[in-house]
Amino acid sequence: MPAGPRNVGEFCWINVMTSDSETDRKFFSELLDWSYLEIPGMGHRIQLGGKDVGGIFPAFDPQTQKPIPAGIGVMVRVESADAAGAKAAALGGKSKPAFDVGPQGRMAECVDPVGAMIDVWQPKASMGMEADPQAHGCPSWFECTTPDAAKATKFYCDWFGWTAQAMPMGDFDYTVLSQGGTMVGGLMPLLPHMGPMPPHWAVYMTVDDCDASAAKAAALGGQVCVPPMDIPNTGRFAGIVSPKGVMFYVIKYSMPA
Repeated sequence: MPAGPRNVGEFCWINVMTSDSETDRKFFSELLDWSYLEIPGMGHRIQLGGKDVGGIFPAFDPQTQKPIPAGIGVMVRVESADAAGAKAAALGGKSKPAFDVGPQGRMAECVDPVGAMIDVWQPKASMGMEADPQAHGCPSWFECTTPDAAKATKFYCDWFGWTAQAMPMGDFDYTVLSQGGTMVGGLMPLLPHMGPMPPHWAVYMTVDDCDASAAKAAALGGQVCVPPMDIPNTGRFAGIVSPKGVMFYVIKYSMPA
């Protein structure tokens, strides 16, 4: 299990986008023990035990005035959002112009060359996520699924300075991405049985009991899209979709942090 996000090049925030914030806030609160602080006119900060985790917002683009798909956006801490955005574009990805988020920091919305969206965060007043990744309900692993694993791996290693280690998983190789010796996330190829799926980053939430969490999610109106199963030498996980269409994973680790 990776350490908490504290350094440049590590995931440091999630943004949950949902078509019905009230319904999904209640769902996540009961399932993952999240609490919330209102951001007037925008959404809510997500907290766990009084520590920041991310934000939850209406799935609506204020620029285009159109709804956007429900999901969870991820952010990586960088020294300069402007420089990181420019580098992403130079490496074959895309980046919108960086912008300030009040006094908290500066961010840029980026897309890798294969099409997975990922944002970068330049801290000012806020370093980002503060909650303990070992606590029930905290994001603790970030995983990119992509139809071109080799291209995506090279891009992220060149962009963030990550190192990659391939781990054979039977029919495919799972790539573990690390920053300065600390595991920060993983990358896997889009497999035939997954069907049509856009490239994306997914989030795993630590839970005390995978099977119990999956059952509770279903009882709360969610959907278990991947039944609980073991990951050898890692833990037990399940895939869940919130009542309003936000997909994520829960995981009970078997290995020490």
